[in-house]
Amino acid sequence: MISSINPTVKAGTVLIPGVLLGLMFDIFTPLVYLIFIILVTFIFTDISLKRYLLIFTPFVIFVLSFAWARMLYTSETFQGGSVLFEFWHFEVTTGAVQVAISLALRSLCFIALSLLFILTTDSTKFMLSLMQQLKVSPKITYGVLAGYRFLPTFKHELEILRQAHRIRGVGRAKGIKGRIQQFRRYSIPLLANAIRKAERVANAMESKGFTGDRNRTHYHEMKVRKRDWVFFGSMVGTFFLVVFMSYYLGYLNIFGRDIN
Repeated sequence: MISSINPTVKAGTVLIPGVLLGLMFDIFTPLVYLIFIILVTFIFTDISLKRYLLIFTPFVIFVLSFAWARMLYTSETFQGGSVLFEFWHFEVTTGAVQVAISLALRSLCFIALSLLFILTTDSTKFMLSLMQQLKVSPKITYGVLAGYRFLPTFKHELEILRQAHRIRGVGRAKGIKGRIQQFRRYSIPLLANAIRKAERVANAMESKGFTGDRNRTHYHEMKVRKRDWVFFGSMVGTFFLVVFMSYYLGYLNIFGRDIN
């Protein structure tokens, strides 16, 4: 299962194809790799289809609107080919359509790779892996982890503040000025509570001997195993295989230049 892969290796596995896909302007390469990512997601993870679609669908709508705008405002470099149709004063060519579709598919690949990482990675293990494999300072990783853990408590405290204001007869603000005053009423108590919590966490960490030193032992050791490299090689290797297939079939296009 992908959830058991070392988070640092998984992040590198997602990052490399994600960056290289930004160079591909053809349709074939991102389309085939997108299908591969989705197959890997549902075969090697326990993510439910309903949950995945609830997260993925809003991004699809955004990507389609972005691709439509890109098709209408394509630069002269990518406006080659015959004119397919006219929309108001815009002439849409085959080159513009290809660039728009390619952009949409690349964006969907980025989203699919990101979801593969986010939905299968535990935040605590990711921070531990950054400390142990990449030697990131514990001050940074524990600070990020503590802030992430505080988010649910802030949401709960905000709801308590709203209920307290309703009990005291303070209704929902109307207008820009009222919203600014309401923001101040909420932000000051939340900020004060955040400072208190930060001080308590800092005192607790110091009392337990936390100094921020990189040379420290860990109760949970994150190791890079053979299966991690198999996952890395499979994902990255498949990407380069798709690029080779695209080149062999004559589809490969890098920055608007056909490579064949």
